[in-house]
Amino acid sequence: MNRTLLVTSSPRGAESLSTRFATHIAEGIQERLGGSLIVRDLAANPPPHIAPAYMQGRIASPEARTPEQVQAVKLAQELVDELKAADVIVLGSGMINFGPSSQLKAWFDHVTWPGVTFGYGDTGPKGLLVGKKVYLVTAAGGVFSEGVWAPFDFQTNYLLHLLGFIGLTDVEVVRVEGTVFGPDAAKAAIANTETTIEGLLAKLA
Repeated sequence: MNRTLLVTSSPRGAESLSTRFATHIAEGIQERLGGSLIVRDLAANPPPHIAPAYMQGRIASPEARTPEQVQAVKLAQELVDELKAADVIVLGSGMINFGPSSQLKAWFDHVTWPGVTFGYGDTGPKGLLVGKKVYLVTAAGGVFSEGVWAPFDFQTNYLLHLLGFIGLTDVEVVRVEGTVFGPDAAKAAIANTETTIEGLLAKLA
C-alpha cells in the first residue's frame, strides 16, 4: 500500500501557492496509487525551535532522559516516524527572505538526527532514509531558477542539500515563480506549474 506524507510550511495560509500545488500533487498521487495520506501542516502546528532539551535528549539513552528531554525527543521521533513510514514525500516551501520558512527549518532540525536519519561511515556522512520518492514544491515571487537572481535562491538548493543529507535523493523539483510581475505573469506562472504537475502525475497513471 502506498503511503504519502504531505508537509506544508508556508505562513501565507490560503494564499500559499506552495501549499496549493504540494496538496495538488499529494492528492493526485493518492488518487492514482491509492493508499494513505498523512498531512503535516507546519504553519498551523509549528514545531518549536530546538533547545537544550532536544540537543541533550537525542544523544542520551532513553532511561537517562529528563521529563523535558523525553517530550522534546518524542516530537522529533514522531516526525521521523512519519518520514520513515512514507513511500512518497511531498514538501511545500514558500520563499521567505530568500530561504525557507523558520517553521520548515525547525522541522528539518528535528528530523536531521545523527544515528537515526543519517550516520557516518568511512567516506563521511550517509543518509539513512533511502528508497523514497520526494516532490519538492518551491514558490517565490521573483524568478530564481535562472537569471540574475539565481545566486540568491537560498531555498531550493538548501532544501535539496538537507533532503539528500538524510538520504532523500530521488527528488522532483516543481517551481512556481515570477508571480509578482503583474496579473498576466502570475497567471502564466500558475498555468506552467499546473502543466508540470499534470505531466508528473500522468507518469503515475
